[in-house]
Amino acid sequence: MKRVMLEVAYDGTKYCGWQIQDNGETIAGVLTCELERLLGEKILLIGASRTDAGVHAMGNICVFDTESRIPGEKFCYALNRSLPEDIVIQRSCEVPMSFHPRKRKCRKTYEYRIWNADFIQPFNRKYTYFVYKKLDTDKMREAASYITGTHDFTSFCSIHTVVPDHVRTIYSTDVITEGNLITVRITGNGFLYNMVRIIAGTLVRVGLGDYGPEKVKEILESRNRENAGPTAPPQGLTLMKIEYAGEE
Repeated sequence: MKRVMLEVAYDGTKYCGWQIQDNGETIAGVLTCELERLLGEKILLIGASRTDAGVHAMGNICVFDTESRIPGEKFCYALNRSLPEDIVIQRSCEVPMSFHPRKRKCRKTYEYRIWNADFIQPFNRKYTYFVYKKLDTDKMREAASYITGTHDFTSFCSIHTVVPDHVRTIYSTDVITEGNLITVRITGNGFLYNMVRIIAGTLVRVGLGDYGPEKVKEILESRNRENAGPTAPPQGLTLMKIEYAGEE
């Protein structure tokens, strides 16, 4: 028996998220079916991040155990021949049986993209949140600075979040502008349900002038979801990478 890790990129537009469920097609569901077809074994896929419906990834991580003699580094080639074009294995390798993608210390980086212009760009419509009113990115950047650090993020997670601890550490929060494209890039040790999308929705409110930048500090300290901005739509969010401490 060996454990194989996959680094997966996907366009989440038509999928009901990562996790296998009864109400529609998911990324993990497609991968599991292809692995079982390839290997002739029952496969339990363990993912690092359970991205929501419509959310994308450049580098989500998952592992599975197999009796197969296929070398770990060859699984990406074998799977990519049969996977749909909107799911691609970027790399694969064998890892220790003790490696668990959700229990190992890591840094996750997400990007939330906003298209800020008079009209939507049709080629970006599936990958950005369209906001036609002019956003003040300097104020958004100032507001984002309050997010960095170790905080209780109760105000910035869904009320349906079921975890014992809402404290997370955010290593960096950047607001980057390239023409009409605004990218909110956040790196942290972990994220709560809808956390990045709620942060993005709150920063948009700051950019529109509904809140002052310092309001974000008050929202954090209140630990009350009702005080934060709306949950931004899923298509603007991409999981960029997951980095594990001390591992390539």
